[in-house]
Amino acid sequence: MTALLIPLVLLMNGLAAGCMLGTLLGGWPLLAGLPDEGYVRTHAFFSGRYDPYMPICTLGTLLGDAVLAATVGDGWARTCFTAAALLALCTVVISFAKNVPVNRWIRTVDPDNLPAGFDATQRRGQWGRWNTRRSVITMLALLSNCAALATLL
Repeated sequence: MTALLIPLVLLMNGLAAGCMLGTLLGGWPLLAGLPDEGYVRTHAFFSGRYDPYMPICTLGTLLGDAVLAATVGDGWARTCFTAAALLALCTVVISFAKNVPVNRWIRTVDPDNLPAGFDATQRRGQWGRWNTRRSVITMLALLSNCAALATLL
C-alpha cells in the first residue's frame, strides 16, 4: 500500500503547492491591483475553478500523510509524514476558516452593481495574507513529503 500511497500523496501535495505558488506569483498580485469591480469579477472567476479542485488535493494530502505517518516503519520518514500531515491540516483549517468564506461571499456580489459603499480592500487584504500563509505551509508540506521519500529510497 505504501508504494501506491506515497506517489499519490506527492502528486496531490505537488498539485496543491503548484496551484498555491501560481496564486502567489500571478493571481494575488493581479487581484491586489484591480479596482473593486475587476477584483470581484476576477476573484469569482478564480475561486469557481479552484474550489472543487483544491479541497481534493489538500484533504487527500492530509489523509494520505496521516495514513503514511501511522504505517511507515522508518522513524525519520514517519516524522516527516507526520509533519506533512500537520502542515496539510493547517492548510485545510486556514482554507475553510479564512479563504473559502471570502470565495463564497465574492461569488454573491454583482460586479456590475456593487452595493453602496462597497470597499473590498479589507477583505481582499485578509484573503491575500491568509492565502500567502496557506501557500507557504502547503509548500513546506511538500518539502516534508519529499524528505520522507528521500529517506525511504
